[in-house]
Amino acid sequence: MTPTSESGRPAGTGALPGWRSLALVALGGTVGTALREAVALTVPPLAGVPVATAGINVSGAFLLGLLLEVLTCSRDGDARSADLGLLLGTGLLGGFTTYSALAVDANLLLAAGQPGLSVIYAVGTLALGALAAFLGILAGAAARHRRSRNVTAGSQR
Repeated sequence: MTPTSESGRPAGTGALPGWRSLALVALGGTVGTALREAVALTVPPLAGVPVATAGINVSGAFLLGLLLEVLTCSRDGDARSADLGLLLGTGLLGGFTTYSALAVDANLLLAAGQPGLSVIYAVGTLALGALAAFLGILAGAAARHRRSRNVTAGSQR
């Protein structure tokens, strides 16, 4: 019988994912991909610009930043945080965000004879995504700070 680690993986396998980890990513990815498709089908292009893809990527970047901050500072234990990271980060938000569609959309704008718009769309989405991720991290830190202040104030009563 092979000894196992706390994660249920065979001892000594390190980075090899277990079936549980794969299932969490698959479940989250399925839901995230379905959400992305729902948004893409309901939000039409605006003046020829595929705003659904940009909106998906920017909002996903914000949520990934928020999740990063929450999980990094979580006191719930490593196993729970790792599971949430796999389910929500790698799975759900990984399936929701779609930087490959961003590349295709930028290429379609380029092929339609709009090179300036193509560059603005691609670079703008990436820049807004980076800013959104940073704001997500700040939002998570602010929420954590408020929570810790409320806990401290409550314990002094």
